[in-house]
Amino acid sequence: MKIINKTIVIIAVLLVNQFGFSQKDKMLNSDQAKKEAEYYKIVDVPIPNDIKLEVGGLALTDKNQLGVSTRRGEVWLVNNPYSKTPVFNRYAHGMHETLGLAYKDNGFYLAQRGELTRLEDKNNDGVADLYKTVYSWPLSGNYHEYSYGPKFDKNGDMILTLNVSWYKGGKSFAKWRGWLVKVTTEGEFTPLAAGLRSPAGFAINDNNDIFYTENQGDWVGSGRMSHLEKGDFAGHAESLKWTDEPNSPLKLKPEDIEKQSGLSMYDYAKKEKALKSAAIWFPHTILGISTSDILYDTTNGKFGPFKGQQFIGDQGHSKIMRVYMEKVNGVYQGAAFGFVEGFSSGVLRMIWGKDTNMFVGMTSRGWASTGKKAYGLQRLVWSGKTPFEIKTMKALDDGFEFEFTKPINKKLAEDLSNYKISTFTYKYHNTYGSPIVDQQKSMVHKAEISADGLKVKLTIHGMRLGFIHQIEMPKLKSASGELLLHNTGYYTLNQVPGGELKSPKMHMTKTSNKKIDQPKRVNTMPSSWGEHGADEKVVIGTIPGLKYDTEEITINRNSKIQLTLNNNDDMIHNVVITKPGKETPLKIGEMALNLGLDGPDLNYVPFSDLVLFHSGTVGPESNETIYFTSPSEPGEYWIVCTFPGHSFTMRTKLVVK
Repeated sequence: MKIINKTIVIIAVLLVNQFGFSQKDKMLNSDQAKKEAEYYKIVDVPIPNDIKLEVGGLALTDKNQLGVSTRRGEVWLVNNPYSKTPVFNRYAHGMHETLGLAYKDNGFYLAQRGELTRLEDKNNDGVADLYKTVYSWPLSGNYHEYSYGPKFDKNGDMILTLNVSWYKGGKSFAKWRGWLVKVTTEGEFTPLAAGLRSPAGFAINDNNDIFYTENQGDWVGSGRMSHLEKGDFAGHAESLKWTDEPNSPLKLKPEDIEKQSGLSMYDYAKKEKALKSAAIWFPHTILGISTSDILYDTTNGKFGPFKGQQFIGDQGHSKIMRVYMEKVNGVYQGAAFGFVEGFSSGVLRMIWGKDTNMFVGMTSRGWASTGKKAYGLQRLVWSGKTPFEIKTMKALDDGFEFEFTKPINKKLAEDLSNYKISTFTYKYHNTYGSPIVDQQKSMVHKAEISADGLKVKLTIHGMRLGFIHQIEMPKLKSASGELLLHNTGYYTLNQVPGGELKSPKMHMTKTSNKKIDQPKRVNTMPSSWGEHGADEKVVIGTIPGLKYDTEEITINRNSKIQLTLNNNDDMIHNVVITKPGKETPLKIGEMALNLGLDGPDLNYVPFSDLVLFHSGTVGPESNETIYFTSPSEPGEYWIVCTFPGHSFTMRTKLVVK
């Protein structure tokens, strides 16, 4: 083993410059990432070429070694993980998709697909010789049955979350799939809460309260974070099939939940008291697309000005978001902001190092991400400089109070035109995802600035309980002239202090469910094609990993084309046919990312001369057919999915002869 370690050190040293250069390139790809890097720098932990470190879990040992569990069923111990020459030692292997890791009592605990396992090195040779099953649960064999955790609560018990299966929608084929559960170190099992879909991240705060993050899907309109207590129902109806079990804390059944109520989650929770509405929404494609880990800032100011706040990973967008949370009338809620983007792969796990900087573990196999590497391990290091940011956003009964990290320019802060507010929500239904619905504009009526310039109280007309409140401050500057590093926040308003909302209603401002004419989307065969119809019929499908099922399609020029997208994936996709050019798919994808709240109404297709023809967004297990006449100019065109984040990998060459 010593010889192996020496070899790995040599390889790691050789890779340092290569990894540093690729990270520099990545950072330069985004103006926002360049700005963020002035305050928070992403640093590679070099990984030897012969290790596929698809990170599933991270934990520090008592000896300051970094434990890394992987999706390939291994656990690696990393010595000197803060240095440029870390040493990797394989501690354990042969397990099944380990998507969590914790360290306690001189050993590791981790969740495999079908069990909670303890690993221990009894003879102190650096390799686990004890693999102990603490508790096991049944599996159906479905690929989507991921298991996450554990994390220890204040009582020393372990909390885990179990993913649902996927077959034409989320299913709970095996017992307790879709549940939050507790297991003691002696193996005593307790189900706590149902209704989870894909609960990749969760955390326990100082009050022993449990929060988990959810990914968009059926019953889940957008990524969100919820506070869960024993007996709660988080929203996905499939897991309720196990409530007849004697140890179930709920009696609710799947058939008790309306599949298409037309209501938001907040409003449906008024009818079904067990349903726990989201504490924080992360607007889909705007803040992220695959919500992952939760990490509380416990550094007491050694990682910047966000003490006690939460950092939230996003696997699909390869970034970390920030959440300020408060408790109003006993209910958790708060605001989400951007924080740092530009990680090398999909962010799945985050922990604090002993130096109070952050380790970030990543993976993207099958779960494609904007970071192009298949896996990665990086550190997020605070430069010591404080960015100009919205530090906190607190709900009032008639507005919001904002605190900033630096004093603001009072003249700009008093100008009401420098604030833009709108409210919106999502549908709660069994359909995959949801469009943004019931979007309305609000109005800032008054701005009051504190004497020290650190706070602004905005009195607002048009606040609405149960809605996400988007606030934009693009022109606001600090007293020293800095623009906000992140100028938009998203507050999920479930309660107001005192319980009575005093913000006057806005009238005639509803802008949701817009019908936008998209002439390049033709899904009815033109009558001029006559009885003969299309000259050529093309079918394109999808495969896991954000890819179409073919890399190249050839058609004739000036031909009548009938193209069908069969989406047999578990995500939303579209097809957009673009003009030639190697960089065209990425340009179109970037335009789609910038559509913001208008994205769903536009099927994530920007108005651009680079777009020739396109479909709408097509949900899982669905299809759409479009009709167009192929270009008259021969060449290599592109078919690309412009659903945010997909254009990096999901494209097919369209050859016109």
